Amino acid sequence: MNFELNAIVMPNGTLQLEWNEVKERIDKNQQLLQNEIHSRFKTDFKSFLLFLSFSDQSIPLSPSLDYWRYFTSEFSNKLRHIPDLETIRNNIAIPLGKEDIAEMLIRAPLMTGFEYLNAELLKLLWHMLNAQFQYEISIYRGTVEDFIHTYSPDLHIVGRIYFHLVENKRQDYPFAFLATYSTQGDKQGKSKHLPLKYALTEYGGNNEKLLDLLSTVHLAAKESDLISHLVDSGELFHPLAWDEKEAYRFLKEIPTYEKYGILCRIPNWWKSASSPLKVNIQLEGKKETFLGMDSLLDFNVNLLLGDTPVTEEEARRLLAETDGLAYIKGKWVAVDAEKLEQVLHAYENARKLTEDKHFSLRDALRLQLNPNNLLGLTENDDNIEVSNGKWLEQVMEKLANHDLIPPACLDHTFKAQLRPYQEKGVNWLCFLDSLHFGACLADDMGLGKTIQILAFLHLLKNKKKKNASLLIIPASLISNWSNEINRFAPDLNYFVAHPEAHKDKKFEVKDEESLNKLDLVITTYTLVQKYEWLKTYVWHYVILDEAQAIKNPGTKQTRNIKTLQSQNRIIMTGTPVENRLSDLWSLFDFLNPGLLGNAKEFGEFAGSVKKNHTGYTRLKKIISPYILRRLKTYKTVISDLPEKVEMYTYAGLSRKQVVLYQNTVKELSKKLEATEGVQRRGLILASLMKFKQLCNHPDQFLGTGGYEEADSGKFMRLREICETIYEKREKVLIFTQFKEITGHLHAFLKTIFGREGLVMHGSVSVGMRKNIVEQFQNREYIPYMVLSLKAGGVGLNLTEANHVIHFDRWWNPAVENQATDRAFRIGQKKNVIVHKFITKGTIEEKINDMLREKTKLTTDVIQVTGESMITEMENKALVDLFKLTL
Repeated sequence: MNFELNAIVMPNGTLQLEWNEVKERIDKNQQLLQNEIHSRFKTDFKSFLLFLSFSDQSIPLSPSLDYWRYFTSEFSNKLRHIPDLETIRNNIAIPLGKEDIAEMLIRAPLMTGFEYLNAELLKLLWHMLNAQFQYEISIYRGTVEDFIHTYSPDLHIVGRIYFHLVENKRQDYPFAFLATYSTQGDKQGKSKHLPLKYALTEYGGNNEKLLDLLSTVHLAAKESDLISHLVDSGELFHPLAWDEKEAYRFLKEIPTYEKYGILCRIPNWWKSASSPLKVNIQLEGKKETFLGMDSLLDFNVNLLLGDTPVTEEEARRLLAETDGLAYIKGKWVAVDAEKLEQVLHAYENARKLTEDKHFSLRDALRLQLNPNNLLGLTENDDNIEVSNGKWLEQVMEKLANHDLIPPACLDHTFKAQLRPYQEKGVNWLCFLDSLHFGACLADDMGLGKTIQILAFLHLLKNKKKKNASLLIIPASLISNWSNEINRFAPDLNYFVAHPEAHKDKKFEVKDEESLNKLDLVITTYTLVQKYEWLKTYVWHYVILDEAQAIKNPGTKQTRNIKTLQSQNRIIMTGTPVENRLSDLWSLFDFLNPGLLGNAKEFGEFAGSVKKNHTGYTRLKKIISPYILRRLKTYKTVISDLPEKVEMYTYAGLSRKQVVLYQNTVKELSKKLEATEGVQRRGLILASLMKFKQLCNHPDQFLGTGGYEEADSGKFMRLREICETIYEKREKVLIFTQFKEITGHLHAFLKTIFGREGLVMHGSVSVGMRKNIVEQFQNREYIPYMVLSLKAGGVGLNLTEANHVIHFDRWWNPAVENQATDRAFRIGQKKNVIVHKFITKGTIEEKINDMLREKTKLTTDVIQVTGESMITEMENKALVDLFKLTL
């Protein structure tokens, strides 16, 4: 097995390393470097950062870890280019400017925790790097150069030699070269630059000092015939006039000089690595005809030399006349014949595209993502510029700035009060609907994706759209969606296409006429493969909840989903969609087919961005208009949210649970007729406990040990929530009142998180509890803790968790709140999401509804206990309460 080391940005703003199994072969050098990086990370985080900054750039690493190598190497590069570093030593402070930060954020690949990457984190890590260098160099007895060589023998700090190349007004020799050196200047200690010839006078006959000054030059001369000649001839010590060929030769060798510590001062026009000639493509759409990805665009192609338009004839003349430096239209440009030939070839291919009268927005966006592939370039991505016309730019501006999108007006029949950020989400969905763009609603868990979709569907209903929409969800979410619709959008005419939802009546396949009378059909991913009528109808929208179910493009389930016919599509996911490129392609292949090209084209793109991270910038620019993702930590969101978000999470019963439940109700009904008084009260309380156990898992009820996931609706729902928590590397507390199930939950959760969590119950000693709490609160990622309700009810500080799951209900709000407050208390800096599990149609749902109504009346002045309410009920009412409602 091959394992690759990946870097992850955690929700708390820290950096973690994680091993992941990969198919690709990991060579020996990469494995050795990964092991050393991981070892240093485990031992000393600051030391790890400094080691990474000097590590060998030629050895491949995972894109996420390679990004942090790039980030830290920017520090070491700046450090090595500080003049007089040997003198400054541990007093050095390397600045990190706003432009540096902006560039670093733009270059970030799509990686786990990408959403938590921000300027504050970069500043913090940069400060740590600086502090670690200061500390290590302060205790190092040798030179700074020797210190750096302990990390990387091939790196050098800059010396005191500078090479200057400037433009010269003389026509015969248009460039001038001069070598200078820095020397101690005035009494304040400021250094000054002098022509190198003065060093011969300053050092006189002291050859040792002169050789030390010229050490960087001699290193460069070993690789450069030009510098070797200048040294041997003595011309290095004099100003030189050069023609364009000599200047071009010098400019091409600059990376060699800088590698050995020579600072080069050169004209700005050379600093761009790409060809100065660019293909400029201008796009424009017309408002009256602009509808969706297939909208036809006007498409104009031009050649630019810098910012100046040139004709194809001028460009070809330039190619024919020179390979080096050329003076054209009042400025010098670098002409690489091979690069220029490629750009002209791309220009010809772009011109051919204009001849196709069916150039669509989809084609234009594919072009921006991977211009090389479509226009025949092999590299130099920045030789293609794509710009939008006025109206198209306005559309893109609204997609980038949601405040510019006009509001959608919900009428009084929609029963929910949306938060401001949710209103913006609905506005965004309506705007993309008007453009016929597919939308990915990827808000953080707990921010109300369901309510935003229901509001959008409610607006569609009021527009009198003919076709119904189709919602595809995991089976475990049917109860959740049904509850939310009945509560907030009761006028939505919906149908659940699932046999479990129609046990009391025949489940009929819908024809087109009856479907047109509906607003929404709800089904599951599994049943899409079974019901052919789902595939023959043309839906208004196909909406996928937990859309990561189609992240694997090769599965039968994904292929079936993608065959569905619809006018538009929406996907919902609480996990970041950008973590893995293959997943991202599959989701967008459903959402906006063709936007990211076909699988082969995107595979080639994915391979190229591993070598050249600039491709991530283009990818983010392409997909961002169609993704709405807000985190609980965003300032625009956090002001709208309560610090503690409580939500009821509904789970269905498995077939095994249904049979056992109904049989148990029958037994209880018979026993109630034969008992009274204290015995009756005891029977009811014992039954409540049994039903709770049965709702958790049949094996808990039966006392057997299998605990198969498929046998419990709650276990299936727990997986879905915890998979999202794991994708975001957040932490969760799972409370249960039953000690006997804690171990089984622990074993199940381990399969989801791929690592051990923690367990705490009444049998855990006080001393051991302290150790467990310390482990959970540590920087190391321990994703979950399973607690029995009473053991976790008091005295614990578990603020590292920002999710709390009540797996079964105590039916006493005070007790549940006390447990929740293990996470939600002083020291908690994150919003806490509280998931209260309820099995649909069972005693759990009915008692929850009773308590909710009671709590409204008492406003928590009277603490109610579910058990005491129930034992006072008459037999008929009690049996009705326990009875399963399907």
